[in-house]
Amino acid sequence: MKDALVQQEQVEMEQVALLDDVDRKIIDLTQSGLPLVSRPYENIAQRLGINSSDVISRMKAMKENGIIRRIAAVPNHYALGYKANGMTVWDVPDERISELGKKVGELDFVSHCYHRPRFLPEWPYNLFAMVHAHDHDEARKLMATIGELLGENDRGHDILFSTKILKKTGLRFNL
Repeated sequence: MKDALVQQEQVEMEQVALLDDVDRKIIDLTQSGLPLVSRPYENIAQRLGINSSDVISRMKAMKENGIIRRIAAVPNHYALGYKANGMTVWDVPDERISELGKKVGELDFVSHCYHRPRFLPEWPYNLFAMVHAHDHDEARKLMATIGELLGENDRGHDILFSTKILKKTGLRFNL
Protein backbone atom coordinates (compact mmCIF):
# COMPACT_ATOMS: atom_id res chain seq x y z
CA MET A 1 0.00 0.00 0.00
CA LYS A 2 2.74 2.46 0.98
CA ASP A 3 4.72 1.65 -2.19
CA ALA A 4 1.63 2.35 -4.31
CA LEU A 5 1.22 5.77 -2.68
CA VAL A 6 4.87 6.62 -3.28
CA GLN A 7 4.54 5.56 -6.93
CA GLN A 8 1.37 7.67 -7.33
CA GLU A 9 3.11 10.73 -5.86
CA GLN A 10 6.04 10.19 -8.23
CA VAL A 11 3.69 10.00 -11.26
CA GLU A 12 1.94 13.21 -10.12
CA MET A 13 5.27 15.03 -9.73
CA GLU A 14 6.36 13.87 -13.21
CA GLN A 15 3.11 15.22 -14.65
CA VAL A 16 3.66 18.57 -12.94
CA ALA A 17 7.21 18.70 -14.35
CA LEU A 18 5.72 18.52 -17.87
CA LEU A 19 3.56 21.62 -17.42
CA ASP A 20 4.42 24.74 -19.36
CA ASP A 21 4.67 28.19 -17.75
CA VAL A 22 1.06 29.14 -18.54
CA ASP A 23 -0.30 25.93 -16.95
CA ARG A 24 1.88 26.53 -13.89
CA LYS A 25 0.54 30.08 -13.60
CA ILE A 26 -3.05 28.83 -13.92
CA ILE A 27 -2.42 26.35 -11.09
CA ASP A 28 -0.77 29.06 -9.01
CA LEU A 29 -3.75 31.40 -9.50
CA THR A 30 -6.41 28.75 -8.78
CA GLN A 31 -4.98 26.33 -6.21
CA SER A 32 -6.48 28.36 -3.37
CA GLY A 33 -9.79 28.71 -5.21
CA LEU A 34 -11.20 30.51 -8.20
CA PRO A 35 -11.42 34.30 -7.93
CA LEU A 36 -14.72 35.34 -6.34
CA VAL A 37 -15.91 37.38 -9.30
CA SER A 38 -18.75 36.91 -11.77
CA ARG A 39 -16.37 35.69 -14.52
CA PRO A 40 -13.46 33.90 -12.80
CA TYR A 41 -11.95 32.36 -15.95
CA GLU A 42 -11.93 35.75 -17.64
CA ASN A 43 -10.27 37.26 -14.58
CA ILE A 44 -7.53 34.62 -14.70
CA ALA A 45 -7.12 35.07 -18.46
CA GLN A 46 -6.67 38.84 -18.10
CA ARG A 47 -4.04 38.33 -15.42
CA LEU A 48 -2.15 35.96 -17.75
CA GLY A 49 -2.65 37.88 -20.99
CA ILE A 50 -4.56 35.06 -22.71
CA ASN A 51 -8.24 34.52 -23.49
CA SER A 52 -10.69 32.76 -21.17
CA SER A 53 -11.33 29.89 -23.61
CA ASP A 54 -7.61 29.05 -23.36
CA VAL A 55 -7.82 29.00 -19.56
CA ILE A 56 -10.85 26.70 -19.70
CA SER A 57 -9.33 24.34 -22.27
CA ARG A 58 -6.01 24.16 -20.39
CA MET A 59 -7.78 23.41 -17.10
CA LYS A 60 -9.93 20.80 -18.83
CA ALA A 61 -6.80 19.14 -20.28
CA MET A 62 -5.11 19.18 -16.86
CA LYS A 63 -8.21 17.57 -15.35
CA GLU A 64 -8.32 14.89 -18.07
CA ASN A 65 -4.61 14.18 -17.45
CA GLY A 66 -5.13 13.88 -13.69
CA ILE A 67 -3.14 16.99 -12.79
CA ILE A 68 -6.31 18.67 -11.54
CA ARG A 69 -8.64 16.24 -9.79
CA ARG A 70 -11.71 18.42 -9.64
CA ILE A 71 -13.07 21.93 -9.67
CA ALA A 72 -15.73 22.36 -7.02
CA ALA A 73 -17.17 24.67 -4.42
CA VAL A 74 -16.21 23.83 -0.84
CA PRO A 75 -18.96 25.23 1.39
CA ASN A 76 -18.74 25.69 5.12
CA HIS A 77 -21.55 23.33 6.10
CA TYR A 78 -21.70 24.67 9.64
CA ALA A 79 -22.34 28.22 8.38
CA LEU A 80 -25.17 26.84 6.25
CA GLY A 81 -26.84 25.24 9.29
CA TYR A 82 -25.62 21.68 8.74
CA LYS A 83 -24.23 20.91 12.18
CA ALA A 84 -24.32 17.09 12.00
CA ASN A 85 -21.80 16.07 9.36
CA GLY A 86 -21.21 12.37 9.38
CA MET A 87 -19.02 9.99 7.46
CA THR A 88 -21.15 6.91 6.95
CA VAL A 89 -19.08 3.76 6.57
CA TRP A 90 -20.33 0.55 4.99
CA ASP A 91 -19.26 -3.04 4.61
CA VAL A 92 -20.38 -4.02 1.10
CA PRO A 93 -19.24 -6.83 -1.22
CA ASP A 94 -15.97 -5.85 -2.91
CA GLU A 95 -17.16 -7.11 -6.29
CA ARG A 96 -20.04 -4.59 -6.20
CA ILE A 97 -18.20 -1.58 -4.74
CA SER A 98 -18.06 0.46 -7.97
CA GLU A 99 -21.72 -0.05 -8.80
CA LEU A 100 -22.94 0.61 -5.26
CA GLY A 101 -20.58 3.53 -4.71
CA LYS A 102 -21.88 5.22 -7.84
CA LYS A 103 -25.50 4.84 -6.68
CA VAL A 104 -24.72 6.18 -3.20
CA GLY A 105 -22.63 9.04 -4.63
CA GLU A 106 -25.57 10.15 -6.79
CA LEU A 107 -27.77 10.79 -3.74
CA ASP A 108 -28.31 14.54 -3.38
CA PHE A 109 -27.41 14.55 0.32
CA VAL A 110 -24.05 12.76 -0.17
CA SER A 111 -21.22 15.23 -0.78
CA HIS A 112 -18.58 12.61 -1.51
CA CYS A 113 -18.38 8.84 -1.68
CA TYR A 114 -15.36 6.62 -2.14
CA HIS A 115 -13.82 3.18 -1.75
CA ARG A 116 -11.27 2.65 1.01
CA PRO A 117 -9.40 -0.48 2.08
CA ARG A 118 -10.62 -2.58 4.97
CA PHE A 119 -8.32 -3.19 7.95
CA LEU A 120 -9.60 -6.48 9.30
CA PRO A 121 -10.58 -7.47 11.86
CA GLU A 122 -10.91 -4.02 13.45
CA TRP A 123 -12.25 -2.12 10.45
CA PRO A 124 -14.53 -4.03 8.04
CA TYR A 125 -15.79 -0.99 6.10
CA ASN A 126 -14.89 -0.37 2.47
CA LEU A 127 -17.44 2.23 1.27
CA PHE A 128 -17.46 5.75 2.72
CA ALA A 129 -20.17 8.38 2.12
CA MET A 130 -20.28 11.84 3.71
CA VAL A 131 -23.72 13.16 4.66
CA HIS A 132 -24.65 16.60 5.94
CA ALA A 133 -27.64 17.17 8.21
CA HIS A 134 -29.02 19.71 10.66
CA ASP A 135 -28.85 17.28 13.60
CA HIS A 136 -27.74 13.73 14.43
CA ASP A 137 -31.26 12.29 14.07
CA GLU A 138 -31.54 13.65 10.53
CA ALA A 139 -28.08 12.28 9.69
CA ARG A 140 -29.14 8.83 10.95
CA LYS A 141 -32.25 9.01 8.75
CA LEU A 142 -30.04 9.80 5.76
CA MET A 143 -27.85 6.85 6.70
CA ALA A 144 -31.00 4.67 6.78
CA THR A 145 -31.84 5.86 3.26
CA ILE A 146 -28.42 4.70 2.09
CA GLY A 147 -29.00 1.40 3.88
CA GLU A 148 -32.29 0.94 2.01
CA LEU A 149 -30.52 1.64 -1.28
CA LEU A 150 -27.81 -0.91 -0.48
CA GLY A 151 -30.35 -3.50 0.66
CA GLU A 152 -28.86 -6.93 1.24
CA ASN A 153 -25.43 -5.56 0.24
CA ASP A 154 -25.30 -3.69 3.58
CA ARG A 155 -23.34 -6.13 5.74
CA GLY A 156 -22.73 -3.56 8.46
CA HIS A 157 -22.37 0.17 8.85
CA ASP A 158 -21.65 3.02 11.24
CA ILE A 159 -21.55 6.81 11.23
CA LEU A 160 -18.63 8.94 12.39
CA PHE A 161 -19.69 12.49 13.23
CA SER A 162 -17.38 15.47 12.69
CA THR A 163 -16.38 17.28 15.84
CA LYS A 164 -14.67 20.28 14.21
CA ILE A 165 -13.93 21.83 10.85
CA LEU A 166 -10.52 21.02 9.47
CA LYS A 167 -8.75 23.20 6.95
CA LYS A 168 -9.95 22.00 3.54
CA THR A 169 -7.05 22.34 1.16
CA GLY A 170 -5.32 20.06 -1.24
CA LEU A 171 -1.70 19.84 -2.23
CA ARG A 172 -0.18 23.28 -2.85
CA PHE A 173 2.70 23.98 -5.20
CA ASN A 174 5.15 26.87 -5.06
CA LEU A 175 5.35 27.43 -8.77
